[in-house]
Amino acid sequence: MINYPYHNTYKAYLKLERGLSENSVEAYLNDVNKLFQYYEVIGEEFNVKTITEKALHDFIIWLSELGMLANTQARVISGLKSFFNFLIVEELIEIDPSQQLDSPRLSRKLPDVLNVEEINQLIAAIDASKPEGMRNKAIIEVLYSCGLRVTELVTLRISDLYPEQEYIKVTGKGNKERIVPIGGTALKFLDIYLSQIRVHLPLKHGNEDYIFLNRLGTRLSRISVFTMIKALALAIGLQKSISPHTFRHSFATHLIEGGADLRAVQEMLGHSSITTTEVYTHLDRDYLRGVITQFHPRN
Repeated sequence: MINYPYHNTYKAYLKLERGLSENSVEAYLNDVNKLFQYYEVIGEEFNVKTITEKALHDFIIWLSELGMLANTQARVISGLKSFFNFLIVEELIEIDPSQQLDSPRLSRKLPDVLNVEEINQLIAAIDASKPEGMRNKAIIEVLYSCGLRVTELVTLRISDLYPEQEYIKVTGKGNKERIVPIGGTALKFLDIYLSQIRVHLPLKHGNEDYIFLNRLGTRLSRISVFTMIKALALAIGLQKSISPHTFRHSFATHLIEGGADLRAVQEMLGHSSITTTEVYTHLDRDYLRGVITQFHPRN
């Protein structure tokens, strides 16, 4: 690593004042080192007192042209902001050229989604003649009907069910409770499982209220749900890589494609931020074109 101006002072600041680990300190120093290397490439002098916002923008463009991913660019920009903030704090410069430097818009990985036919095929592949078959059907129906996380599913209790009102109480991240509607089909399979299968299981102490149990009468594990779903996908020759979370993605996407309000979906998913829910608005092009054709004033 090249020792750029104030390198050692900045390093001491990161370690002593900010209390960062060795790895974090090295990462911050490397971010600024990239800027110094850029100045060597373009043959200009690196001077923290005269560097401009435009120069920093040119540097980021250079990184992008080298093929640096947006996530990595964002981290470098964060490192630059830290460095110039340090220079301001130490009164080594008067104006922070990185103040208006925006991070590149990070693309979100679009979640895999099952269509309704694929969900029906997965449910149809379950062997209902086995005791766990009806339980597994109920699991898939609840995951898709309520958009639950797998941990929320396996910790769901009988006392959380309100079948007459057609909703369930879900305990999500941070022990936050929310009320989620549950469809009639999911309720039907839950009732069959609870009244015909679960009643015959040897309940272990402490597991009496959990809905989904294994054959030993203890709460079903997350791994068991993952394994069951992977096996179903294999059985029907599904090419997509799916997990319990795929049904949550599908739940949200199908609701939004059907015209559901984004904030209503946010509430049902238990997202604290609407931007988290917005990842589900990856609607297909034909659908988007139809919406534009129907609703856009220029069409």
